[in-house]
Amino acid sequence: MSLLRRIEQGQGGSQQEGGSTPAAPQPASGGGQSGGGESSRLSSLQARRVSAPITSPQAGSYFDLKTRVQNKLLAEIDPSMDVSRTDDVRRTIQGLFEQILTEENIVLSRPERARLFEQISAEILGLGPLQSLLEDDTITEIMVNGPKNIYIERKGKLHRVPVTFESNEHVMRIIDRIVAPLGRRIDESSPYVDARLQDGSRVNAVIPPISLVGPVLTIRKFSKNPISIEQLIQFGSITNEAVQFLKACVEARLNIIISGGTGSGKTTLLNVLSSFIPADERILTIENAAELQLRQEHVVTLESRPPNIEGRGEITIRDLVMNALRMRPERIIVGECRGGETLDMLQAMNTGHDGSMTTAHANTPRDAIARIETMCLMAGMDLPVRAIREQIAGAVDVICQQERMRDGTRKVTTITEVSGMEGDVITMTDIFVFEQTGMENGRIVGRTRPTGLRPKFMDKIEAAGIHLPPSIFGIGERRRY
Repeated sequence: MSLLRRIEQGQGGSQQEGGSTPAAPQPASGGGQSGGGESSRLSSLQARRVSAPITSPQAGSYFDLKTRVQNKLLAEIDPSMDVSRTDDVRRTIQGLFEQILTEENIVLSRPERARLFEQISAEILGLGPLQSLLEDDTITEIMVNGPKNIYIERKGKLHRVPVTFESNEHVMRIIDRIVAPLGRRIDESSPYVDARLQDGSRVNAVIPPISLVGPVLTIRKFSKNPISIEQLIQFGSITNEAVQFLKACVEARLNIIISGGTGSGKTTLLNVLSSFIPADERILTIENAAELQLRQEHVVTLESRPPNIEGRGEITIRDLVMNALRMRPERIIVGECRGGETLDMLQAMNTGHDGSMTTAHANTPRDAIARIETMCLMAGMDLPVRAIREQIAGAVDVICQQERMRDGTRKVTTITEVSGMEGDVITMTDIFVFEQTGMENGRIVGRTRPTGLRPKFMDKIEAAGIHLPPSIFGIGERRRY
């Protein structure tokens, strides 16, 4: 985004008062008592959820000072400056900032001066009040529930932070700053959007009238340095034996589905497993908002596109999966299967594109199979359930279940083989299962242990020249409790 556009946004927001929020839209009266009651209920709800707390005179005077200095700074900055050269722009802003404070005889202590400068530069170059949170590597998720309620996730736990926006319009300007460079839009006709930041962090925004608490922004941050498999072992998310098994599965081109709930670490595990793909293979990734961090050189990244303001030009995940088959992929990685594209993904797995991977929302491997069935039916094909189950049994080799535990940690809880069909039922075998042995200082103690069973697809792994010792599966070793 150009500096001129940022200046226009900043000046547009400067007309708003510090803690004000726009009046809630009044619902149309139904003409009867029930309509009046509904209107009263909505008004009461809006008053509780959206209205900003009363600001102190000190906070108001600080906001007035910030607005005055910021407006004067915006008026003196050259709009043609290249904002991509962040260090140069920041030095220019620093010089003008000091000059304005001197000209207006504004006396501030050193901490106050530094705080004011950081806030103003964040408004011009970054994402305003969120910038400091984005730069904190210990924060994994940021949740903005309207202008005055901001929460973060740190070490798997949620905390409220003393950071606020000035108004609903201030939040909307930041959302627009995120989605505009991606060619996406958010307004009353399209009140929610998926997007991403430059570093790959996932963004979801929802605005009124869908949200009753004002604009809601959720940012799933990703580490600047992708998490390695060694770190996952160190964190206790997975054991070395399970890693060796999954590495062999990837190298032997088995099809893997990573299943889990929201925030359980599915994408992180998908990134880690994809690092085992040989560097000489052509990989196609397909996502709603590109966030995978593959380290191989030969990677083609495809991203879906929502319809434009006229309702045209939409490119769905399903469109991309079907088109990917014409691009000579050796591996297809779909960030997440949510609908009818699941059927196309299964067909791709069954037609020579072995070694493909995707994620799905489910609580157990058995639930993942049931959800895949449902998503295949969403494709609109009039297929019998048995035919879908045969597709699943023939396509999927491994389901890796990821879970966010009660103590906030993420763990691989089950690694399951999809072994075939008996009658109309898909048969599954657990190869690794997480066993909790207790609690220590509020943390869950346990490890993902082998069940002692070898998967039926071991011949595929051995045919690829990979030989796993029996001890990986717990065979020939004494199990300790």
